Amino acid sequence: MHTLAKATIDEISNVLIGKHEQIKLALTCILANGHLLIEDLPGMGKTSLCHALAHVLGLQFSRIQFTSDLLPGDMLGVSIFDTDAQQFRFHAGPIFSQLVLADELNRASPKTQSALLEAMEEKQVSIDGETRALPSPFFVIGTQNPIYQSGTFPLPESQLDRFLMRIELGYPNREAEKAMLKQEQAALSDLQIVMDVSQVQALQRQVAEVHASDHLIDYILRLITYSRETARFPHPLSPRASKALLVATKAWALIEGRDHALPEDVQAVLPAVTEHRLRSELTQENAGTRYSELLLQAVDPVLSA
Repeated sequence: MHTLAKATIDEISNVLIGKHEQIKLALTCILANGHLLIEDLPGMGKTSLCHALAHVLGLQFSRIQFTSDLLPGDMLGVSIFDTDAQQFRFHAGPIFSQLVLADELNRASPKTQSALLEAMEEKQVSIDGETRALPSPFFVIGTQNPIYQSGTFPLPESQLDRFLMRIELGYPNREAEKAMLKQEQAALSDLQIVMDVSQVQALQRQVAEVHASDHLIDYILRLITYSRETARFPHPLSPRASKALLVATKAWALIEGRDHALPEDVQAVLPAVTEHRLRSELTQENAGTRYSELLLQAVDPVLSA
């Protein structure tokens, strides 16, 4: 495993005990220069993971608590008239950070949710007729509660597609929860900074240099094409999804310490990259359906044996 990646995962594991795989996926998403959606029940450690990532990676961090009365200006910023200078001055909102936690994103109204679209896609915001660039690097980690819980607004497909990956943390195992109850895990303030911004950006550039053979790209295309040619999937995968799958595969390979990607890397990231796109939203009716498994079994039957 890549030295810096391993040190980052090990450090965050001191806070999120027993969540090695989820931490690795989250780091994969950041190295792939994408946005991450964490979907789970309240109290599962979503916010702790975001804080830990920002701290360990040395990124400027801000948190936006999404509620039903949150307005776009509360997030993006507003222009306020300066009586001394006799002109309007822009006061930047919390979106102007390197890592932004959009906490309980689906509790805000669709109008406020849509204000994130330009920021996530273009890494800029337009306010009062002026376009303002966001810091570099720029990541959004959105958390949301299952849509069947009260007080939630479904995220539109266009916004779901802006998230490169989606993960679930799930319940901790018995040993991890026992350690938590005994307060054996480290506090966020105790975590060491493993990287700085320049090192994060250097790893992102290395991801682009990871080799993907024609055979690997053909394998990805078979998965993507199958989702479009069968009626088993509510939402077939778009070209943006195929690009997301390739870059996430490369990032996973880099974390594994390789300069080339393998089909096993595709299989490792496929659920996180495709489930929220294939399914659109999590409901009680489809909560047990893993569309990514159906894809793999159809394209690579040996995996279902």
